[in-house]
Amino acid sequence: MPNDRKNWSQRLPEFLIEAETLLAKSEECLSHLQLINNDKDAIDCMLSTLLKLANKADALALEAVSEFSLHIHGLLTHAQHHMELHDQALDALKDCFTLMAWQLELVDHTTGKLGLDNSEQTSLIEAFAFQVGQSPCEVLQPPRSLAVVPFAQKQA
Repeated sequence: MPNDRKNWSQRLPEFLIEAETLLAKSEECLSHLQLINNDKDAIDCMLSTLLKLANKADALALEAVSEFSLHIHGLLTHAQHHMELHDQALDALKDCFTLMAWQLELVDHTTGKLGLDNSEQTSLIEAFAFQVGQSPCEVLQPPRSLAVVPFAQKQA
């Protein structure tokens, strides 16, 4: 569904502010994980913020941001169930967040396009996948859409 240009251009600045806030929250969770290894609350918080970011980017047809967030979300979900997040995995995740912050700053405010190729994104996803013991081939498949599940529903 194409975006209404007028509505889109009004929503983009609001999205960018919210995206920066969500990314900052993810980075805080990452810092927490660096202090307290595999803290479930920090991982859940990071997963939630990544999913919100992906959904909000998707609503504005910002595919690069949405897909990158979903890839990281998928890898982190896999990792939390299969291994402990060691320092190298957390460093690779930090690199992903750093690139995402740059991408948010470089989104063209007129077109919504990101004037970068996806090679660095792919490289960082592969590096994080390697650190969490997942095959890069599986990771680079198009991510499936994920729905936000309210915390209350997860508790039920």
